[in-house]
Order: sequence, then C-alpha cells, then structure tokens
Amino acid sequence: MTDRRVAIAGGGAAGFFAAIACAEAAPETGVMLFEKSPQFLAKVRISGGGRCNVTHACFDARELAGHYPRGGPALIGPFQWFQPRETIAWFEARGVRLKTEADGRVFPVTDSSQTIIDCLLEAAGTAGVELNVNRGVERAARIDGGFELATGHGETLRCERLMLATGGCRGPAGGQLAVSLGHTLEAPVPSLFTFHVEAAWLRELAGISVPSVEVAVPGAGLLERGAVLITHAGLSGPAILKISAWGARRLHARGYEFPLLLNWLPQLDAGALSERLESCREAQPARLLVNTPFPPLPLRLWQGLVQAAGISRTTRWADLSRAARHSLVQQVHHSEFHVVGKTLNQDEFVTCGGVPLGEVNFRTMESRICRGLHFGGELLDIDGLTGGFNFQSAWTTGWLAGKAMAGQPCSTKSTT
Repeated sequence: MTDRRVAIAGGGAAGFFAAIACAEAAPETGVMLFEKSPQFLAKVRISGGGRCNVTHACFDARELAGHYPRGGPALIGPFQWFQPRETIAWFEARGVRLKTEADGRVFPVTDSSQTIIDCLLEAAGTAGVELNVNRGVERAARIDGGFELATGHGETLRCERLMLATGGCRGPAGGQLAVSLGHTLEAPVPSLFTFHVEAAWLRELAGISVPSVEVAVPGAGLLERGAVLITHAGLSGPAILKISAWGARRLHARGYEFPLLLNWLPQLDAGALSERLESCREAQPARLLVNTPFPPLPLRLWQGLVQAAGISRTTRWADLSRAARHSLVQQVHHSEFHVVGKTLNQDEFVTCGGVPLGEVNFRTMESRICRGLHFGGELLDIDGLTGGFNFQSAWTTGWLAGKAMAGQPCSTKSTT
C-alpha cells in the first residue's frame, strides 16, 4: 500500500500538463502519473503529421471558444486564465521556439513533435513527477481522505486527489473510471472525419485541392466554406472536417449516409458565372471546353465538372447551348454527392462526448459530484476544430487542474 497526494490517470497532453503544473506549484506534493500504454504523449507524437500543432494563434477568449463545437461556452472562463498566449509563453520559457503559420496554426520551429515531447518529459522530470508507463489505473474508489486505486500491476495505492485525463471515450470502457465515481457520460461519437462518396469521376481526381469551396448538408443545418481536398475515397480538407465536427451527432444519427452539396465557386453568383461562361464562348469559340483553363478551378476538376454536367469532351465553346450552359452553372454551384461512410485516423481522431460539463467546476476542473476528483482533456465533453484547438483545451484544463490539486486554484489573473 503506497500513499501519494496526487495521482493522474492518463499520460497525454492534459495529464502531463496537470502533473507539471501541480508539481511546480507545490514541490512538496508527491505527483504520480500513470499511463497504461508503453508510450507517453502518443497523440502529441503523431499530431500535425508528426510536427505537433501545439495551439492556434487566437488570443480572444470568446473568439477562441467559438472553435469548439462542444464545450465552447464552458471554456470562455478557463481561457481567461490560460489560453494560447500562455501556452506559447510556457513552451518558450522552457526553451521551445514556436512559429505561427499563415492559417494561425502554431508549431515548433523544428517541425518535430519530438521537441514538444522532450520539453514535457524534461519539465516533468525536473519537477519531480513520478512517471509510469505500462501501468494504468484500472479501478478507483472513494475512501475517507481520498481515493484507493488499483493499477495494472496488481497493486493498491492511495492518494488524496485523483485526476482522470484518459482521453476520448472511444470504447465502452473509456469512461468507466468516471462512472464508477458517480459520473454520467454523454455517448461518444467520432468528430473530425473525412467523407466517402460514390461518384467515380470525383475519386479519379484524388490529390486535387480547391482553396475555397462552400459545403452543405441539406436538411441538417450544416454549411461551411474552406479548402477541400479530393481523395481516393471522396472528400477531406478543412471545410469537410469542420462539417464533420459541427455535425458529429447529426451525421452519426444518419449512419454516415447523407447528401452533400458543393459550390466550387462560391465567390461568383449564378448570374456572374453565367456571364463568365458566355465571355469564354465569345472570346474563344473554337476551343474545346475541357481544354480551356477556368481559374481558380484546377483544370482536371473543371474537366470533370464539364462532363458531370452532361457536356461531351468534344464540345467547343461555340457549340455550348443555353441549356448546356445552365446545366454547367448548376454543376459548378450545386454538385451533389452521396456520402456513404467516413474515414478516421484511428490513432489521432477526436471524439465528442464524455463527462458532461455541468458535472465539473471549470475554475478548478474538480468534480461537482466526487470531492477531490479532477478532469482534463478529451475525457470531458469538449472537442475542437482541427488547427490546434484540441491541444489548447488539453493544456488549459490540465493547467487549471494541476494548480487546483496543488492547492492554488485561480482567484486572480495569472499566466505561467
């Protein structure tokens, strides 16, 4: 039987940040971090294609909260305490140089997630955190003065405070520690996924990216504009991922089968597009439509749209009838596809669902149901859009939990 003041289940971003914050704020506190897998910080390692998208350069708390399909309102307060500005300062104070890319994503200048992993491991070691891999918390029970825990090594230990940062509830057992301590769970479903579509002509264009496309799911109230990437399976890219995040539950309820509308040129209304087509007809009547670039659309996509509109590859501009022009305008502005499934990155994907936010005090991340129990990261019913937002909620909730477990809950504005 071992006694420790603080135990943290989960060696991901939120768990590490909480352990470091707690141990640095109260060096006399014995902090133990438990990870059931052989490796700490697995999601950090693979995020951003191995570059680690640390956070997003958005420094207004309310604007930042608007990037979370679930959990945004609850995070406005925590972001007053610890947001991307503090995250950047935290890492740079520990020797990690960061850079902000044009789209607001923040990466280490090394473009290597190992830089972030090394920083967190060094900070935890320097602070005196006891790190355990291949040793997860399997059971937890409330006892007088704290908690009794059973680990994967068949041992029992006690702690005064316990934090659960075990990640998204991807399987039935994902949130059972929280349930065993009196909490409920919002049913988990995937967020941030790509779409499978049936249209063979589209899949043949795999690799093409279009910078500004309007994407909509009819009847679901989902509409986004952004870059779209055509893949061998269908569609991906920021606009698709945003639709998948905001519509996670609605699309799950439809079994991931639904109609999808794409406007490939949202910057032009139907009248303007029709006039541009007529101008092409007058300027180059002898050219074939499929051989005429139509920027900003990539040529191969333009060719696919021409044929999807029922226009032959041998049609010249001079032969483009009014009816065919109308059909082409409709195809460009209202391409309709049938989504028949989704693709997930099985290691990196995000879930919505988890511990309901009303069951947690967001100043301390402490349970409102079980005293001394804290939460952080994706185990909570919080999920963000792609671009560093999910890591930011992990850093924020972890930092707040760590400070509170050290006996230093936030009462005035602070930074690192």
